[in-house]
Amino acid sequence: MEAVNNISNRNKVHPYVVALWIGCAAIVMMFASLTSAYIVRKGAGNWLEFKLPSYFIYNTLVILFSSVTRQISYNSFKKGNFKVYKLALISTLILGIIFTTVQYLGWKNLDSIGVTLTGNPSGSFIYVIPGIHLAHLIGGILGLIMACFHAFSLPEKFSEIRKVRLEVTTTYWHFIGFLWVYLILFFIYS
Repeated sequence: MEAVNNISNRNKVHPYVVALWIGCAAIVMMFASLTSAYIVRKGAGNWLEFKLPSYFIYNTLVILFSSVTRQISYNSFKKGNFKVYKLALISTLILGIIFTTVQYLGWKNLDSIGVTLTGNPSGSFIYVIPGIHLAHLIGGILGLIMACFHAFSLPEKFSEIRKVRLEVTTTYWHFIGFLWVYLILFFIYS
């Protein structure tokens, strides 16, 4: 009977994972509505056309690379390679901070060419939508800080709950990266 319970417990999805996917679905709906509003407002006229600063493209490379380091960290933890796990985790955190900095530089560049938050609606959307994304990314950075704290303060030992926490933060980080790629492609091609 115990073996049957162990098998059924292994096949269940952890509540943290379920909560994450519900949260991600809500975030997708929010960004779908924001990008829909962008399209509707753009079609209404009085729309300032401008080239997106290259900082936003650089940020795409940063977030994609951070997704790679995050996955390396997670895989290394599962294999018990704690040195690589910690190094890749810190690398992801640094890349997240770089993303935040480059995002700010992109907004500064927009401001320098006269595209402001309170000016033409086209500029407002370029500040607000990536700004909301950045808020979610900062949530991911806070999760990375907590993961780094655990990585360096807890014993170098595999546990199922640590694996689940890392799985959730890794999935969230990939999700935020995917969301950025969607947004940058949306802004370039819309």
